[in-house]
Amino acid sequence: MAGDLLLFLPEAACLLMALALFGLSLPRVQDQRRVHSWTMGLSLVMVAAGLAGLFQEGSLFFEAYRVDLFSQFFKLLLAVALFLVLSICRQLTGVEERYQPEFFLFLTTCTLGMMLMVSAVELMTLYVALELSSFSLYILVPLRSGDNIDVEAGVKYLFIGITASCVMLFGMSYIFGAVHSTYLAKIAATLPLWIHQPGAVIGLLLTLSGLLFKLAAFPFHFWAPDVYQGAANQVTTYIATASKAAAVALLIRLTALSAGTSLYLLDVLMALCVASMTLGNLAAMVQSDLKRMLAYSSVAHAGYVLMGVLTMTRLGYSSAMFYSLAYMVMNFAAFMVVVKVASGGQDLKISDLAGLHRRAPLLALTLMLALFSLAGIPPTVGFTGKFLVFAAAMQDGHFWLVLVGMINATLSLYYYLMVIKAAYLAEPAGPREALAVSGPTRALNYALIAAMVYLGLFPRQVLELAEQAVRNIF
Repeated sequence: MAGDLLLFLPEAACLLMALALFGLSLPRVQDQRRVHSWTMGLSLVMVAAGLAGLFQEGSLFFEAYRVDLFSQFFKLLLAVALFLVLSICRQLTGVEERYQPEFFLFLTTCTLGMMLMVSAVELMTLYVALELSSFSLYILVPLRSGDNIDVEAGVKYLFIGITASCVMLFGMSYIFGAVHSTYLAKIAATLPLWIHQPGAVIGLLLTLSGLLFKLAAFPFHFWAPDVYQGAANQVTTYIATASKAAAVALLIRLTALSAGTSLYLLDVLMALCVASMTLGNLAAMVQSDLKRMLAYSSVAHAGYVLMGVLTMTRLGYSSAMFYSLAYMVMNFAAFMVVVKVASGGQDLKISDLAGLHRRAPLLALTLMLALFSLAGIPPTVGFTGKFLVFAAAMQDGHFWLVLVGMINATLSLYYYLMVIKAAYLAEPAGPREALAVSGPTRALNYALIAAMVYLGLFPRQVLELAEQAVRNIF
């Protein structure tokens, strides 16, 4: 019993945190500072639980739930992502005060659902975990106070998400019809015999569509710009970081089922990869709203991740895992600046960054380094991540795909440099007050800058851990 509890330690810590936040949400009058302090403390316990359970291995719930280094790697990422998002939620100006305890609660239940997703090795368990995380996000998006753009974004997200969920469930029925089992181990052993048939490929692609929706890959990206802009800035930060990591984990697990033997699946993934990179970068060039620009940027980065996944090799999968970590760090750094500059919870135009280097030099430096990293400029973690997925694709013989990726990485420089130009070279229309940067925020900025540079220069430890984790899924 004690051994099983240790296997379930990160999820248990997350569940206890959710129960504690539910209790804190019950009083009619809330002390918001006290609620946030409790939330931060509990999230630190979650991170500690993720570290403690990193090398645990075993199975639970009638072999439907697998604990291994692969799943624990992503659970630790999710715990860290939640902690980082909560660290910028001390002043939730974009969410009505009466809903703030529930805001923290649904962030936690969403994280719990994603933790369950990355360990699920049975289709129905995976689906229920996916729905737990999705419905939490459906509630979080419309919680923004102010105009009705949040309601519109929430409705779009709900209906597109439900459609993707139905398509995913339909695909699972195809897989079950071909293999007569919902366990991934049985599917992995049997599906390579069926994967050359169109029905099996259709089933796997429809199942993957639900994960491509969360990753915001083409053609499941239509929700991203509206939801990124319509949700509260902190919710957008969570969607842009944590949910991407969970989607990559499941994409790796499910594509590994084909054992790389299906040319149909490979061709479709390559087409989605090219379309995501190209459309995301071209659409980002014409955006004036910073969050919409970062939304289309996320579509392009989904294409880069797919480049590692579609190789279906250990190097490709481990590169995609490293890219997930890199994307989480650099994207959080960019959104953290958005949250701090737009301290009233409003949307931020690129032109609103004018003079940022004088108003808050540290925030401007963090934003510049984050955007350089997203563009893939050395020696940042974004450059190393792109280099690894490009190298994996090259090793697998996809030279033309790498060429398209490099062209797209060059195109992305345009809109990232436009933001940096606004922050460092543009003059504001009128006088603007300096932005106060608190001690904890200053420490967070320094930590993010150090992480982006250190992981870019010394990726070996994380990459070796990812390579060791990938061995568990083959």
